[in-house]
Amino acid sequence: LIIKYLFMLFSFPSPMFLGIGQMAATILILYVSKLNKIVHFPDFDKSIPVKLFPLPLIYVGNHISGLSSTSKLSLPMFTVLRKFTIPLTLLLEIIILGKRYPLSIIVSVFVIILGAFIAAGSDLSFNLEGYTFVLLNDIFTAANGVYTKQKIDPKELGKYGVLFYNACFMVVPTVIMSFSTGDFQQATHFQHWTNFLFVFQFLLSCLLGFLLMYSTVLCSHYNSALTTAVVGAIKNISIAYIGMLIGGDYIFSMLNFIGLNICMAGGLRYSFLTLRGNSKPSQPGDEE
Repeated sequence: LIIKYLFMLFSFPSPMFLGIGQMAATILILYVSKLNKIVHFPDFDKSIPVKLFPLPLIYVGNHISGLSSTSKLSLPMFTVLRKFTIPLTLLLEIIILGKRYPLSIIVSVFVIILGAFIAAGSDLSFNLEGYTFVLLNDIFTAANGVYTKQKIDPKELGKYGVLFYNACFMVVPTVIMSFSTGDFQQATHFQHWTNFLFVFQFLLSCLLGFLLMYSTVLCSHYNSALTTAVVGAIKNISIAYIGMLIGGDYIFSMLNFIGLNICMAGGLRYSFLTLRGNSKPSQPGDEE
């Protein structure tokens, strides 16, 4: 919501610059925490890029496509289209991690997607560029969740190492990309840098961006990438309802509203099955 209002209320023109701010916040917070021995992750060596690949590329793609799609779509439609992350995550977990899920879980996932189809099909504010960005963001988010689950082994980089080195490797290329597209220049010449409310919300969005990434990695560490995606979808439904009331850019449609509620029903069903323990994937040979 904070990011959406940066784009809406202040017309901030530079989503990539905001991504740079979030990466910088991640690097600063984790580095200071490491110096003070609050968190632990390995020091840099030449093996780290190999261990981390392809996460940095996925990370920056996820960041830029997510911020760009947020700026071009209404909050309710953004959250509906983000539901396509869930079946993509399910598919990638089966292919990359070799997981298997019961039919009840798969059905609840497709109920969420059915709701998304119904809601998106009745969108009265169709924006092709915004839809393209959000679907790219779905692909990057699914890949990021699955590969993060694969890379956060405590014996390797760990969750803090994945977050820190992801941001370190991609902040410079993102700055270069921002310069080449004119995004950086637009941000530095933005008129509201002397506005306390704007600066406060910008810094808050950088901090919350770090907290969102950290909580996502933590959820993936203790659960599956699919559970992380579904929990995020349920959280986003609340944003959709808030966006209907205070966003100012939602165009009401009965089919859209029905689809949104079907998404919520599927998400709650998944949560119920997870809490009952039915969602534990079977991994042949996994003695743990």
